[in-house]
Amino acid sequence: MSTNRNLVLLAGASATGKTASLRNLRNPEGVIYLNCEAGKELPFPSKFRVQVITHPAQVFEILTEAEKHEKIHTIVIDSLTYLMDQYESLCVVPAANTMKAWGDYAQYFKKLMQVYVASSTKNVIFTAHTANVYNEGELIMEVMVKVKGATMNNGVESYFNNVIACKKMPITKLEGSKSDMLTITPQEEAVGFKYVYQTQLTKETVNERIRGPMQLWGPEETFIDNDIQQVLDQLHAYFAIPPTGTE
Repeated sequence: MSTNRNLVLLAGASATGKTASLRNLRNPEGVIYLNCEAGKELPFPSKFRVQVITHPAQVFEILTEAEKHEKIHTIVIDSLTYLMDQYESLCVVPAANTMKAWGDYAQYFKKLMQVYVASSTKNVIFTAHTANVYNEGELIMEVMVKVKGATMNNGVESYFNNVIACKKMPITKLEGSKSDMLTITPQEEAVGFKYVYQTQLTKETVNERIRGPMQLWGPEETFIDNDIQQVLDQLHAYFAIPPTGTE
C-alpha cells in the first residue's frame, strides 16, 4: 500500500464539486493537473500545468518527471474513473488476448499506486466517481468507486488512508455543524445547498468508504468546505510535514 502521506482520494457522484474543490490550491504554477476526461475544461480559471492524458502510460511518465522538479508540489489525477476507462478502451478492447489484457488492467492500477504514487514526494490528489453497488455478501447497498474486475473487488479505496466524500448538501442538514472549516455564504443560504467535503462517517453513511487517520478530524469537522487546500494543511500539520506550495 501507499506510503505517501500526502495522498487524498476525492470521491463522489457526478456534479458534487470534486474538480471545483481544487480551486484554492496555493502556488498553482506548481500543480500538474492530469486531465483524463477528454480535455474537459476546468470549471474555474487556473494557472495549473495542464496535461491532457490520451494514453494511460503518460501518467507514469509525468509522475516520474515531476520528481525532478522541486517547484512542482502537487499532482492531480482527474479522474481515476476516466483513466481506467481509457485503459479499457485503448489497451483491453483492441487486445488479441482479452484475458491477459484484463490482468494487465489490474496490474496497471497496482503499479500506479504501489510504485509511482507510493514513491512520490508530492501531494497526490485523485478524484473518482462513486456508484451504488449491491453487496451480496452483506445484503446492503454500498457507495464505492466503481471500476472493472478484481480492482473493484479489492477496493480502490483500500489504497488510500484519506478518502473524502464530495457532496451537495441541503443547508438544513448542515445547521448543526459549527466549525471554522465550514462557512455558509449568503448565496448558499439563498439557493439552499452547499458543496461540502464529508471527512468521516455518520450513522446515515455507514455504507460509504470514507476514511482518514485517527483524530485527523474533530467531531465538528465531519462536514467542511470543499477546499482541498484545507485538507492538505490539516494533513501536513497532523504528520508535521513542511507545507508545500508556499514561497
